[in-house]
Amino acid sequence: RFRAVVNGENSQLVIVDTPGLHKPKDALGKELNKAALGELNDADVIAFLIDATKPVGRGDEWVANHVEQAHAAFKLLVITKADIATPEQVAEQLDAAQALAHFDDVLVVSAPEDFNIQAFISLVSEHLPEGPMWFPEDMETDALPEDLVAEFVREKLLLNLRQEVPHSVAVVCDSYEVATDGHLSISATILVEREGQKGIVVGQGGSMIKRVGVEARKDLEKLFGRKVYLDLQVRVQPLWRRDANEIKRLGYSTED
Repeated sequence: RFRAVVNGENSQLVIVDTPGLHKPKDALGKELNKAALGELNDADVIAFLIDATKPVGRGDEWVANHVEQAHAAFKLLVITKADIATPEQVAEQLDAAQALAHFDDVLVVSAPEDFNIQAFISLVSEHLPEGPMWFPEDMETDALPEDLVAEFVREKLLLNLRQEVPHSVAVVCDSYEVATDGHLSISATILVEREGQKGIVVGQGGSMIKRVGVEARKDLEKLFGRKVYLDLQVRVQPLWRRDANEIKRLGYSTED
């Protein structure tokens, strides 16, 4: 659970992107739900995001029920991806989503086009209670560099593999070192549950793992502002999502 920090003139937003709430099928799912529900109950403001390009479904209804029960003083419905949705889609999603729960306000946004992003920040800031600054003004996230490496690699895996290896993949950053010439030397391990999944991640002749590495490296170089050497390995860890100890080691557990 990483936090993004947005500092304004008279406010500090601490944004938590919760794991997606869903009906759990294994120990990992239970831990992710526990984390998400814990954040819902602790939040001063809840932003319920709905994809403008996908019809509202039973999963959204299930999540909305938890949002309805949460104690946050301000609940905001946010329709995302307005840049790739038609006006008709946005209107349909607004009607469908507003029927799920009571929301205090509604906003349509597009992150790539920076549409209504500042409006989102201003609206949330207006409804935050008075209190201390929890993080330094120059801090943008509480995530460690190793955490960001794992997240960037996993993002590229999910984007390239789609539904082939959905949630059976985890990434661990094994080492993160600054070399004498200033470049970053990073190694990470990709965990899957079955040999067949390993073959998919590696790809024919190593093509997929190479593509993932190249795409992740480019983003990491942009993030860290220096050259990056990224080494990726794939390891089979059978049924890791059902292993409480492995879940804790990978950082998914809500226990301290």
